[in-house]
Amino acid sequence: MKIVREFAHKVVQYENVWIPMKDGVRLAARLWLPEGAEKNPVPAILEYIPYRKRDSMRSRDTQIYTYFAGNGYAGVRVDLRGSGDSEGVLADEYLQQELDDGVAILDWLEQQDWCNGKVGIMGISWGGFNGLQIAAMQPPQLGAIITASSTDDRFADDVHHMGGCLLGDNLSWASTMFAYNSCPPDPDIVGEKWREMWFERLRGSGLWLEKWLRHQRRDEYWQHGSVCENYAAIECPVMAVSGWADGYSNAVFRLLDGLACPRKGLIGPWGHKYPHVGIPGPPIGFLQEALRWWDTWLKGIDTGVMDEPMLRVWMQDSAPPTTSYECRQGRWVGENSWPSANINQTIYSMAPARLLDSTVIPSGENECCRLQSPLGLGLFAGKWCSYASAPDLPHDQRQEDGGARVYDSAPLEQAIEILGAPRVELELAADKPVAMIAVRLSDIAPDDKATRISYGLLNLTHRNSHEFPEPLEPGKRYRVKVDLNYIGQVIPAGHRIRVAVSTSYWPMAWPAPESTGVKLYTSNSRLLLPTRQPQPEDAQLRPFEPPEAAPPERMEVIRPEYHNWTVVRDLATDVSQLKVVDDSGSQYIQSIDLAISRIAKEWYTYQGDDFDTVQGETIWERSFTRNHWSVRTKTRTVLSSSPENFYLRAELDAYEGDKRVYSQNWDYVIPRDLV
Repeated sequence: MKIVREFAHKVVQYENVWIPMKDGVRLAARLWLPEGAEKNPVPAILEYIPYRKRDSMRSRDTQIYTYFAGNGYAGVRVDLRGSGDSEGVLADEYLQQELDDGVAILDWLEQQDWCNGKVGIMGISWGGFNGLQIAAMQPPQLGAIITASSTDDRFADDVHHMGGCLLGDNLSWASTMFAYNSCPPDPDIVGEKWREMWFERLRGSGLWLEKWLRHQRRDEYWQHGSVCENYAAIECPVMAVSGWADGYSNAVFRLLDGLACPRKGLIGPWGHKYPHVGIPGPPIGFLQEALRWWDTWLKGIDTGVMDEPMLRVWMQDSAPPTTSYECRQGRWVGENSWPSANINQTIYSMAPARLLDSTVIPSGENECCRLQSPLGLGLFAGKWCSYASAPDLPHDQRQEDGGARVYDSAPLEQAIEILGAPRVELELAADKPVAMIAVRLSDIAPDDKATRISYGLLNLTHRNSHEFPEPLEPGKRYRVKVDLNYIGQVIPAGHRIRVAVSTSYWPMAWPAPESTGVKLYTSNSRLLLPTRQPQPEDAQLRPFEPPEAAPPERMEVIRPEYHNWTVVRDLATDVSQLKVVDDSGSQYIQSIDLAISRIAKEWYTYQGDDFDTVQGETIWERSFTRNHWSVRTKTRTVLSSSPENFYLRAELDAYEGDKRVYSQNWDYVIPRDLV
């Protein structure tokens, strides 16, 4: 990355600015201004998230918002109510209070002498979510947004559920926020009341996983904040950004299709990171692209951004399977609209162990095969969303295919290019009233290595509706549709396409209440692939510039970061375990004289084929140290289940120095609701 040290404007930084809310609560913000903005007001770029502007996100924010301020914008990074140094309590994600506070921030920005009243919202993940949600409230100051790694549908396509199945990341993500919410504000910002604020959070934030588990279908809880409920409410221009290794690429396509406002879509090979630091690479000059967007919509400068294709995606070349890529080979392609007239549907019929393309006439074979996958099929699936904490991408799928039914095409006579969401339609019958299906689409190389390129899950009780699930009638045949994640992928000539179907995908998804057998009927089953012919215009696309950013914050590494995934199978006890270590290490931030550390560990276990032994456990530890101030928190969450219930236990301990000053335990039994 190119580090830019000289800008058109000198930058003035304010470590903390208080933004008052109507109820008297104050939100804490870091502020970057072009020198002289008080006399020559500028537009503001807001990012509004709970991830601690003072320390955890400090270096990242410094690089982005110094860059924007140096190019003539006010950079504003605000901690949500109850997070970081802001007052109050954060009790859940995307509450109406959060969105109302966001609108109040825009009102406050308009009143500042350094702001000309025009504001853009930019955010990745949480900030991408609430950017869309605030845009739907139509505040008059909001001129445009950039939403990265977000969703328009909080139930169908978020960290909590997929296809009506409960995701393992639901536990992982809840544990992340459990740990964040346990952290105190900085006494150097809030003064002597830091301890009072801290205890208010410890007592009031709650165990979010318990709330989420009580909403196992798409009810009003998930409809709130899902902008797909009314796309027309968003009228300001929207740039939607994601990556193929991210968990949120599907939403980009739906937003382009559903919105009527000016809009752009951008998808690279990246995981859950902004594209200028995107992994897998190649990264791009995303901050330059953001400036083109802001200049167009907040300054009225014709940058040509709206003359370019509505959608740009990285068309990935075939690659051997691995859990970590430094870079994905490929090329940029563009579509002037979405849905695109350049996309055609290629249909493959399913026959015993085979996929037959449309040029082959099916022989009338009607396979009826029984499938009852091992409980642990999925240990090599990687994470639902790659957070660039490799190795978290899917391994060679041959290790999963032995417990699945697989359907292979003949070697391709010529390469095909996939762009869109594949779909698999299956005719099946289950022997239990609750069952799930996982469908994987893989690229099979001539040496038989299997690279997963997309997948989809379906809780079969949600086959007709996520709002109103219905139990299966054992033995009855149903025709179901499993939508796979969108993808841009080239499969070369000589390679094969594989569809693999399983009845479990643990720990990606929580298993069904008990082991379930499913009969698959191929005569009415098929794969639908969205295929694209390469376009000559792709070669004429304007190339992205190399990534740039302002200098990072100076940090001293005390303990290096460490990330690892380990699969252990104890053949003596028949216990299998996936252990994930996400250790961000420990750093000393010189400018604020603060040492911080963070480490998370996760365990996903089961024994044999006993569905009652499935368990997920997470432990987080965070610490903050300055001179005589030393604070540490530890959170632990354990989730298990029986055929009837989920069992949730959690612990929170907070320390000042070596003294434990707060402790709380939770213990819940939550009925399963056709999950």
